[in-house]
Amino acid sequence: MNRLAAEKSPYLRQHADNPVDWHPWDEEAFREAIVKDRPIFLSIGYSTCHWCHVMAEESFSDPEVAQLLNREYISIKVDREERPDIDAFYMSAAQALTGRGGWPLTAILTPEKKPFFVGTYFPKEAKYGQVGMMDLLPRLAELWQERREEVEKAGSELAALIASSERPRQIDGPLEALVDLGFHQFAEAFDTVNGGFGSAPKFPTAHNLTFLLRYHVGSGSRTALDMVERTLKSMRRGGIYDQLAGGFHRYSTDERWHVPHFEKMLYDQALLTTAYVHAYQVTGDDEYANTAREVCEYVRRDLAAPGGGFYSALDADSEGEEGRYYYWSRHEIEAALTPAAAAIARQSFGIENQTGNTLRLMGDPEALDLSIRNQLLQVRTARTPPHRDEKILADWNGLMGAAMATAGRALGDRNLIEASERAINFVLKNMSDGTGGLYHRYHDGEAGIPGFIEDHAFIVWALLELYSATFLVDYLEQALSLTETTLHRFWDEKSGGFFQSGRGGEPLFAAQKESRDGALPSGNSVAASNLLRLARLTARADLEARAQEAANSVSGAVRESPTQFSHLLGVIDSLAAPGEEIVVVGDGRVAQEFLAWINSHFRPNTVVVWRDTAALDPRLDKLVPFASGMGKVAGADAAYVCRGRTCERAVTSLDELQRLLGS
Repeated sequence: MNRLAAEKSPYLRQHADNPVDWHPWDEEAFREAIVKDRPIFLSIGYSTCHWCHVMAEESFSDPEVAQLLNREYISIKVDREERPDIDAFYMSAAQALTGRGGWPLTAILTPEKKPFFVGTYFPKEAKYGQVGMMDLLPRLAELWQERREEVEKAGSELAALIASSERPRQIDGPLEALVDLGFHQFAEAFDTVNGGFGSAPKFPTAHNLTFLLRYHVGSGSRTALDMVERTLKSMRRGGIYDQLAGGFHRYSTDERWHVPHFEKMLYDQALLTTAYVHAYQVTGDDEYANTAREVCEYVRRDLAAPGGGFYSALDADSEGEEGRYYYWSRHEIEAALTPAAAAIARQSFGIENQTGNTLRLMGDPEALDLSIRNQLLQVRTARTPPHRDEKILADWNGLMGAAMATAGRALGDRNLIEASERAINFVLKNMSDGTGGLYHRYHDGEAGIPGFIEDHAFIVWALLELYSATFLVDYLEQALSLTETTLHRFWDEKSGGFFQSGRGGEPLFAAQKESRDGALPSGNSVAASNLLRLARLTARADLEARAQEAANSVSGAVRESPTQFSHLLGVIDSLAAPGEEIVVVGDGRVAQEFLAWINSHFRPNTVVVWRDTAALDPRLDKLVPFASGMGKVAGADAAYVCRGRTCERAVTSLDELQRLLGS
């Protein structure tokens, strides 16, 4: 066993028995590189990555490759999910040099951490048109020894290039036009036949859909809603959705959503739950509500950790083969069911081949025979399951907590709200760093790695959703407190926006500031959204000003490529809107009707406060001063609608509230 056996990361532990003399990312490794005058071989991946497994089997488990690495290099393994900061920097290097990226990420560095060669997957021997490790490693080692000055210059120039790309780019004037620009670019890229954007491989990227729902609500654009609905329905019926157990796979390898890459990531479940809930709030279509419920049930059943948190992911592979757990042969379908049921299953799930079928729905999910689904699920459960990555990440738990609170509030499901509360309370209790901030990772009873902007921003998001779902002032207080910590640790006083690592974190030639919304919305865009929401709840102009600064700081990059900033476009849209505050007062039936109706609709620029007169928390009026004077009207429950800090007269019936809100 090498040094990785002592690490907490499941991914690093997967490599603990490699013959490669691996180091974790630590100063000891870089000191050894200096003393032995060797370059660094850096390999970045994660535990549920299919091609990471392939490269491990082909190369890192191979004695010949290990001998080369151990003789010529200092080898370092990094879990990208534990260290997103390291991954982001060297992924930027890969994209700058090659125009593409992915995992496993392979980089050759100087002992000063500067990259001079970057790539992704490499086989042991040359194939797939790629150079093999047995050719590549000696060539790069020779380059290091014989052309050192050129190598070090190239590394310095690349590090400087990446650092310069982090400089803020701003545009003058209002930003609202960027919202329309983003919508039109999404419309141009939309696949009108299959839903989604672009061609294969096709990723869910749920926050793009949430932006389009916002755009529909704000502009009335039917095109925006049609794009969302076609995409959500196509994904729900496709192989990217697990038709037996629920939950979404990572992405589709084809444009029709039929054949997925089979990983299941916690963050995809969270973001897609949110998108389906909002689609239900906009359309009233039960298919969206039921999909959100199924995804949440899958997470609660298969990714729940003791104590309330959620595990990170399920692997794509089992028994050494991607998708083996999920594929069905025609014979297996017929052996599991009666002849009549098998015929229905073949038709319902699109069974066309003798082997290798991914289940997808050929019709309405509501028409699926649940007994058939349950019988097939029982058979599949007896197979060897994929590996589960059981580390708990604060940021991903924040996303899932926010999604479950949103779903519980919109669907009237108290169980989902309670699941969200358990997850977020687990993080706050077990992953606190003792100074007001958070650690990033929890595993084997130990929290570690100083939290990043995403950890803090996503947990604040969840706390705000929990406040909206429960109106417990504790959640609002915790959201404000963690936001103050976030501003203190991550805010860029010079240019605005948030750095990825907090003060005292490890700098890699430049303080990184990631604002693009990729597979996840960026910590910057979520933090800005939180600031704006808190500002409108608490009437704090300073928080809204920070949200505006964060949007302004990257406005130049947004104008160049608005579809890469879909979550931030939502913030820009909200900043331009007057905002809407609704205060519900009372403890009777009418107050509950008000809240239930508000919760059932998607109003992205609205914040809601409930002054429960039967159990009024004295902290509420201090935190939400504009609502402090509002009370019942002639003893009846009331609702006040405020826009631009000007409040309409109180209404005392649901009909009046609906008319006032233009519904």
